[in-house]
Amino acid sequence: MLPIKKILCPVDFSEPSYEALKVAEELAGQFSSELSVVHVVREVSSSLYGPEFSDFDVDAYQEELEASAKVKLKEVVEERLAKYLKVSQVIMRGKAADRIVEISDEESFDLIVIATHGQTGWRHFVFGSVTEKVVRLGQCPVLTIHAPKREGD
Repeated sequence: MLPIKKILCPVDFSEPSYEALKVAEELAGQFSSELSVVHVVREVSSSLYGPEFSDFDVDAYQEELEASAKVKLKEVVEERLAKYLKVSQVIMRGKAADRIVEISDEESFDLIVIATHGQTGWRHFVFGSVTEKVVRLGQCPVLTIHAPKREGD
């Protein structure tokens, strides 16, 4: 596993993902690693819309989502990461877990740093766990960062 030359850190613009980004930043600094910050935009399906939305331009909407995510990711990197780090930003389209594993394998990352959202019960059942799937399917080590405790927990 050592040395860690390439780190992948998926972000979904949530506080837990920013906690993972902090850890990824620290590790990248310690190991002088390249850090790739990735956001996956869910693919919009035209089958989700009925005939009353026949004039709705799904492709334009998808492009708008991706453009917005690109701007947000750039802001996150500029505001939250040290300027001395070698950072790349990646926007992908598809199912988050599948795309994270895919880029990790294709680009030969040494480590994935990813947040858990701490969902249990029906929320976990309904939404599944991107992190869980990445841990199961990823070819490189995965460091999971737990969601910060909320007041009252």
